[in-house]
Amino acid sequence: MAFTHRIGAHTSTAGALENAAILAHAAGANTAQIFSGSPRTWRNPMPAPAAVAKLKDARARLDVNPLVIHANYLINLASIDPSNRPKSVDAFRGELERAAAIGAEYLVLHPGSYKDQTVETALDRFAEGLLEASRGMDSAALTVLLENTAGAGSALGSRFEELAAMRERVSGKLGYRIGFCIDTCHTLAAGIDFTTPEGMKSLVSSLDSTLGLENIPVIHMNDSKAPCGSRLDRHEHIGEGHIGCEAFGRILNHPRLASKCFILETPVDEDGDFARNIAALRDLSKKPRVKA
Repeated sequence: MAFTHRIGAHTSTAGALENAAILAHAAGANTAQIFSGSPRTWRNPMPAPAAVAKLKDARARLDVNPLVIHANYLINLASIDPSNRPKSVDAFRGELERAAAIGAEYLVLHPGSYKDQTVETALDRFAEGLLEASRGMDSAALTVLLENTAGAGSALGSRFEELAAMRERVSGKLGYRIGFCIDTCHTLAAGIDFTTPEGMKSLVSSLDSTLGLENIPVIHMNDSKAPCGSRLDRHEHIGEGHIGCEAFGRILNHPRLASKCFILETPVDEDGDFARNIAALRDLSKKPRVKA
């Protein structure tokens, strides 16, 4: 079946790397996101060439494209902690190398934390860490995406201006492209209410003027257990949280967003939840397009 939208979810690679494409396709997805290793371990091995070849074959055969990798949760390139910082730089270097080896188009990275420093200093430290981890890397096929956050505690990236400042600091200094990934749950939790037509119009305008819509190839589609401005990163099934189906439909059918890659990170509480949330987005993507 030919789909008009690229819709997928974070998918397991348990048992074999190629399972990411196989499981995604079986659930009705035509794109996928994976971890390239354990998300809570500093060091992960490179994938075996044979496993990578099988994944590439499965992706081509089943049309699961693009492939997104989500970086390790432990990484904080903005850290000034003498123990955490070198581990973060080394771990992100590993993410870059595995992403290139696997042939992923995108690598999503959380901006990190400004704990024990000012935001401006943390933005500088992030840029320095990214440059250090990327030294010698040259991959025209890979784009690193900075993801917006819910803004809990000292998390960087809840403001689009902070994401833009990070990109500006490394512009022209990397051997790969850098862009952004926008998470719907994080956006609402950070205090941006896009659940109305007027709110959606304002959000799209803000994204375009601050980050550039052309620099946002991936959108994480997650409903939110917590209300707008809560600063809580709590994902919910599509249509069962504070965002609601109408807002997701507006995103999917917006003329300037419809061509993006939409990735679910919704809970898997029961068998079938994976496919159920994909089906919900598929259904919403068939609604009439909204005006820009």
